[in-house]
Amino acid sequence: MTREEILDHLKGFLVELFDVPEEDVILDSSLYEDLDLDSIDAVDLVIKLQDLTGKKIAPEEFRTVRTVADVVDQVSALVSEK
Repeated sequence: MTREEILDHLKGFLVELFDVPEEDVILDSSLYEDLDLDSIDAVDLVIKLQDLTGKKIAPEEFRTVRTVADVVDQVSALVSEK
């Protein structure tokens, strides 16, 4: 899965689950300030990302995520692991 595909899936999740306007989802967007997600939303997002990748995402790995780019980086690293 490419970074672009990950970003497309992430945009879809944010729009569908949290009613975030698609044009607001750019790599520099802060999940908490710009997109107005909270910690419960972040858990829901992790679950969707786990479903997408078929891999477990450790909560401690996701605690450092602050922007859309951070999420794309984390998921990209996860899917590239063997």
